[in-house]
Amino acid sequence: MPAKDIYHDVVKNALIKDGWTITADPYYIIYGKLRLVADLGAERPLSAQKGDDKIVIEVKSFLNPSFIYDLERAVGQYIIYRN
Repeated sequence: MPAKDIYHDVVKNALIKDGWTITADPYYIIYGKLRLVADLGAERPLSAQKGDDKIVIEVKSFLNPSFIYDLERAVGQYIIYRN
């Protein structure tokens, strides 16, 4: 399992305070034989309709000296997760 980002707990606590229920920490994305790991899965009830809002969160801190390097990695990871 990948190491947690330094802001992982801060983001998790903010989600909880905003009414989200953390359903997975970490959240596994299974696609065929491929297994990816995002930081958090969360959901909260919708008040205006049936069902739940569900989100998957990947926490990034951008602490490397090169912002562009961190951005390239984050965008690449997002594209892989989205697909």
